[in-house]
Amino acid sequence: MRKNFYVLAFMFLLLCSLSACSSSTGGLSGGTGSNGTGSGGSTSSGSTPSFGTQSKTSGCQINGPLQDTACTPGAIFSDATVNQICKSGYSSSVRNVPTSEKNQVYAEYGITHHNAGEYEVDHLVSLELGGSNDISNLWPEPASPTPGFHEKDKVENYLHDQVCNGSMSLKDAQIKIATNWIDVYNSMPNK
Repeated sequence: MRKNFYVLAFMFLLLCSLSACSSSTGGLSGGTGSNGTGSGGSTSSGSTPSFGTQSKTSGCQINGPLQDTACTPGAIFSDATVNQICKSGYSSSVRNVPTSEKNQVYAEYGITHHNAGEYEVDHLVSLELGGSNDISNLWPEPASPTPGFHEKDKVENYLHDQVCNGSMSLKDAQIKIATNWIDVYNSMPNK
């Protein structure tokens, strides 16, 4: 594992030297704010999302089964490790979303009324993948159209299994679920 770290560190340094990374742009290394979020780069599908950085907090629109990326780019606990997230009980040990925060999420998305089971205030990057409770990682995920929040739960479990069995890095899983979890769902072998 240490060898992989050194290889990744070398690749990061090489990438930075080729793309002129600087501390003022946030680079790819991420950071940790007081809310436990990391920062990142762009939000296009497959690239590193701007974890923890909302560019708007009102007028948010659900895009079918996907979140408004300006309101919900995702956020992570940048110090979460594979060993931690793969330990039974990790998610419940870090879960902390009070009703007031859930109400704020609904308000950002302009939802003033909803029926039970119509939406679920969901973590875009799930807690089991090192996602944080920051509002930039929460959105009112609809049950329908399908795939909806029930299917995203399957994606979260699938990616968690991939990370914990060593088939995928935690960072890759976080990026995949934050940028377009539908792509992961459509590529899953057993839905």
